[in-house]
Amino acid sequence: MTEHNDAVITTDALIIGAGPVGLFAVFELGLLDIKAHLIDILPKIGGQCAELYPEKPIYDIPGFPVVTGQQLVDNLMQQIEPFHPEFHLGEMVVSVTRAESGQGVVFHVETDAGTRFEAKTVLVAAGGGSFQPKKPPIPDIDAYENTSVFYAVRQMESLRDHHVLIVGGGDSALDWALNLQSVASRVTLMHRRDEFRAAPHSVAKMRELVAEGKMDLLFGQVTGLEGANGQLTAAHCKGMDQVAFTVPCDRMLPFFGLTMKLGPIAEWGLNLHENLIPVDTEKFETSTPGIFAIGDINTYPGKLKLILSGFHEAALAAQKAHRYIYPDKRLLFQYTTSSTSLQKKLGVNG
Repeated sequence: MTEHNDAVITTDALIIGAGPVGLFAVFELGLLDIKAHLIDILPKIGGQCAELYPEKPIYDIPGFPVVTGQQLVDNLMQQIEPFHPEFHLGEMVVSVTRAESGQGVVFHVETDAGTRFEAKTVLVAAGGGSFQPKKPPIPDIDAYENTSVFYAVRQMESLRDHHVLIVGGGDSALDWALNLQSVASRVTLMHRRDEFRAAPHSVAKMRELVAEGKMDLLFGQVTGLEGANGQLTAAHCKGMDQVAFTVPCDRMLPFFGLTMKLGPIAEWGLNLHENLIPVDTEKFETSTPGIFAIGDINTYPGKLKLILSGFHEAALAAQKAHRYIYPDKRLLFQYTTSSTSLQKKLGVNG
């Protein structure tokens, strides 16, 4: 049960990060009668899926041949609805301290908004921390940002009938070049060289569309922007041969990767390795007993940064968390397909 005492929120588990892995952790904890609160620095639920690629197709979620980032988040929200999680959005955790109490170890957590928590366990599902796009070194690009230059696509429809210049050679650049080809009036992809870091099938599809005249491929770098009042009309570029040329466009999407800002996590007393949190592969617990790390924020031998891997990690972390929250209660593993008690929790009529 969750109680509010003197502005301190007490809960069984506190999940830091409301992306897909954090949301699925609510489900796994809920099956074990563990109440959860979630904190996220973003103003909405869904993490990177909702913030960076809500309409981008995802192909490796079991049971879904294809699902967009936002659809996945919506499905997860429906799945955890029976457990009534509580969200604290637009807040960043600034401190986590471990303390002894009369009932065992508890964690005192505070956010930059002054919200205070007391939790028996903490699950860090913060992705890689707070991500910020890497900006290209183009003079005065700030004047065009969020008007005609964007570092993420929130809604594909906002780019309909625009001439879009996509700059980059990785998966994001190629994926959006392919997805926007049928929406934009014209798509031009520019990369500094004729070698791409994207998936081979994406590169092959892009070259096929270029050969058919359905999109443009240019090699070079953007050196300047042309327009007024934030509205882009053209990009000034320099080719691999150092010859200058101009590309007419009214929207530009630079995909130069993301910079990870780990933030206060670095001050929580966890043994970090290259800005990631080492965990074991039995229960995904950190160097601090009672604090778990799941999803892209953790590291261990053989780690794959996949959403489905984070789901697996959340399931095992929940099993260990149960021991901290109910130390005198034996945990019996049950399948949701055969347990009437679990089906009752989920509102399923057996």
